[in-house]
Amino acid sequence: MTAKSAVKTAAPIRAPKAKSVRAGDPDFYRGDEFPILQSVGYLLKQLRNTLDRVVDEEMTEHDLTGVQWGPLLMLQYGLGTTAADLARIGCVDTGAMTRMLDRLEAKGLVRRTPCPRDRRVTQLELTEEGRRLCREIPFGLARVSNGLLRGFTPEEFETLKNFLRRMLANVERR
Repeated sequence: MTAKSAVKTAAPIRAPKAKSVRAGDPDFYRGDEFPILQSVGYLLKQLRNTLDRVVDEEMTEHDLTGVQWGPLLMLQYGLGTTAADLARIGCVDTGAMTRMLDRLEAKGLVRRTPCPRDRRVTQLELTEEGRRLCREIPFGLARVSNGLLRGFTPEEFETLKNFLRRMLANVERR
């Protein structure tokens, strides 16, 4: 075999692993051969987009958009009491949350009250109609979730949740 033919049959040169992998991480993906349409990130994003669309459809019976039910349930479950709390938990800016709360207040689902300890802060609470709606919303969310899990066994369902928790923990450790 000549040197010229050896060059033609040689494997393509790949970038060093160091560019694609951090110390201690697995080598599932490579930057020079990234399968974007099959990547976990892409699949999760597609799932999230689909979930948002289906939840939007489910919430129309309550005259809510897919993003309006979130602040209602956060208030219901005591995850926050101010626009800043809800914005932080929902990963949105406070301006967007304030506009969302304006719409929910106009629908008669939340009310703003002055904080007794700090007059600069406005606290949020559900109205009676907001509390009634919060009792209904989980049924729609359960229908959507159960539809996504069609064909899964209970063991697969638990395994999926464990995998997702592990991925979240890995991101938090970065």
